[in-house]
Amino acid sequence: MEQQEKDFSRMIREQKATIYTVCYMFSKDKEEIDDLFQEVLVKLWQGYDSFQGKSDLRTWIYRVSLNTCISIDRKKKRRKTQPLLEGVDLFDKNDADNRQTDLLHERIGKLQAFDRAIVLLWLENLSYEEIAQIVGISVKNVSVKLYRIKEQLKQM
Repeated sequence: MEQQEKDFSRMIREQKATIYTVCYMFSKDKEEIDDLFQEVLVKLWQGYDSFQGKSDLRTWIYRVSLNTCISIDRKKKRRKTQPLLEGVDLFDKNDADNRQTDLLHERIGKLQAFDRAIVLLWLENLSYEEIAQIVGISVKNVSVKLYRIKEQLKQM
C-alpha cells in the first residue's frame, strides 16, 4: 500500500466518529447514513491531494462532510421520494433517553441544512471560532444564528 493511502486510512480511522456524526444529522435511516458516509469518503479522497494544511485537519473534514451531506440533502429534497417501509421503525423507542434524542433529532431535522450544520458543530462542543471557520461565516454571525436556531427549536 502506498504511503498516501496509509496516511488517508489512518486519518479516516481517527476521524470516523466525526464523519459519522455529520452523516447522522442528515438522515435517520442506517443505510442512507452509510451511503452518506461512503460519499464523504470519496470526496475526502478526491480532495486529499489538494489539502494544503491551511486549516486544521478536523476542520477540513467537517467542511467536506457538511458540504457533501448538504449537497446530497438538497438533491434528495428535489426528488421527493416515498420511503418503501412506511410506518416501520428502525430504531428502538422504548428507552426514555432514546425518545428524547429522537425528539431532538426530529426537531433539528426540520431546520434548514445550513442551520442543521451549525447545530451539529455546536453539539460537538466546537468553539464559535471553529464553527465560523468550518461554515465560512463570522464568529458574530455564528452567535446570532445559534440564538435564532435555539429560539426556533423552542417554538417547535
